[in-house]
Amino acid sequence: MSGEPSSLPFCGIAVMAKASAPGRTKTRLVPLLSAEEAADLNTAFLRDVCANILHAGLRTPVAGYAAYGPSGSDGFFRATLPPEIDLVEAWFGNFGDCLWHACIELFRRGHGAAVVLNSDSPTLPPDLLAETAEVLARPGDRAVLGPSVDGGYYLLGIKEKHRRLFDDIDWSTERVARQTLERAREIGLPVHVLPAWYDVDDAQTFGLLHGELFGGEPFGLKSFRTGAAEHTRRLLRSLLSKTSLALRNGAPGIGRPEPATRPHAH
Repeated sequence: MSGEPSSLPFCGIAVMAKASAPGRTKTRLVPLLSAEEAADLNTAFLRDVCANILHAGLRTPVAGYAAYGPSGSDGFFRATLPPEIDLVEAWFGNFGDCLWHACIELFRRGHGAAVVLNSDSPTLPPDLLAETAEVLARPGDRAVLGPSVDGGYYLLGIKEKHRRLFDDIDWSTERVARQTLERAREIGLPVHVLPAWYDVDDAQTFGLLHGELFGGEPFGLKSFRTGAAEHTRRLLRSLLSKTSLALRNGAPGIGRPEPATRPHAH
């Protein structure tokens, strides 16, 4: 990312990104997937989420980042992600510290709003990212929260350095979104809440993803066009065609993929 700070989009969006490594990424999808397949899926998700950020930028100016880890994995991300996605190292023992550091770095680089985004929702509608940037650009302090159906959140955007939003949160539990809203109330911060979406991190949500991509089963928000998830779609089509994925235990509702010539369902 280059240019004077004044030339930057007001809103920076950073996907929280972990370098793909068998046995270290998307491990809750094993044994439905092999460790190698799960790592490949992580890579596909990262590419699709970054594509969604860039697609949102067609509607309203945003800058895309990968807030990555572990340390020293920048080479993986430079080789994997589009050149428009800049890198921010954000690797700490506490996930809240990772999120906070990513936000602080976006502010430091000159953005007026900082958004952290998960890497587990490749079909998230890009319009929700654009809506986030547009809401944050309005006068007055506020936050934007995108709740996940599992009780976490897929997105959090802020305009000021509200450290309290990241304090005393039971990360990786169903209490995360509720506790974040409680912290916002404590400090008197208005929150714009987006529609809920889902994270793909187990066999059940993998089934939801399959239904979206191949079963003509959109996940809510029928008025929104979902993310194309082209990299994820391509990988899953390959796995379903060339491996025993459809027959594996714990793969609810997963059958053979749609023909390659069938239009995408949204």
